[in-house]
Amino acid sequence: MKLTPIETGNLKLDGGAMFGVVPKVMWSKVYPADENNLANWAMRCLLIENGDRKILIDNGIGNKQDEKFLKHYYLNGEETLESSLEKTGIKPEDITDMVITHMHFDHCGGSVKYNNDKTGYELAFPNATYWTSKKQYEWATHPNRREKASFLKENIIPIEESGQLKMIEDEGEYIPGIIFKLYYGHTDGQLIPHIKADGKTVVYMADLMPSAAHIPMPWIMSYDTRPLQTLKDRERFYKEALENDYILFFEHDLYHEAAILEDTPKGVRVKKAGKLKQFL
Repeated sequence: MKLTPIETGNLKLDGGAMFGVVPKVMWSKVYPADENNLANWAMRCLLIENGDRKILIDNGIGNKQDEKFLKHYYLNGEETLESSLEKTGIKPEDITDMVITHMHFDHCGGSVKYNNDKTGYELAFPNATYWTSKKQYEWATHPNRREKASFLKENIIPIEESGQLKMIEDEGEYIPGIIFKLYYGHTDGQLIPHIKADGKTVVYMADLMPSAAHIPMPWIMSYDTRPLQTLKDRERFYKEALENDYILFFEHDLYHEAAILEDTPKGVRVKKAGKLKQFL
């Protein structure tokens, strides 16, 4: 099994929103922000090659949104989903499985693209089975007012209409070597893949843990719909991670791709952080 980080570009988000009730004097020491309080975040995906399967987890923000929408996010970085895939020698039509952890626009925007004359939409990965959780799909297509702006129908509806969407109801191993687990604090039914690679377990953290800076238990995003549930989610996850030496792979951390954890007198903390290849 081969794992390759796929960079799709970066976006800027308010640091206070990303760290919730944690004071800026604390979080800014571990994750910098600019003079406008904006911190820069990756939109890092993961390509998994396992025999004939070529599996992509999440796909960034895509390129369908107009300037009015995108101006709030200050997109930056040299890489795109297309350029990063091209470096691997894999084309979009080679992807067999497209895993969507949840349907916020910065995680699934690359799922769908305009057709040639921009009169409609088509799947960006035409030969792939698309996977997400049933709970998340229902949540995204009937959004609450707080999350509504993060769920864009053009990123979601064309996938179901294609007939290539499979919805997961229960935790389990739906793709060989990948166990899907469900979490509910950030958004309902977030799908967190646990990947078995070379005798180790790599966990694609998505927004359960957007960066290494979010490891301290109370450092929870304001974007989370149920922060107290996130605390329970983390307690469950940390117990498993420490017992099984999980390698955490971060989608949004601009500075660290991956980390391993340790238990300390102050709680769970980062033991080591760096590139994914350092841990495999």
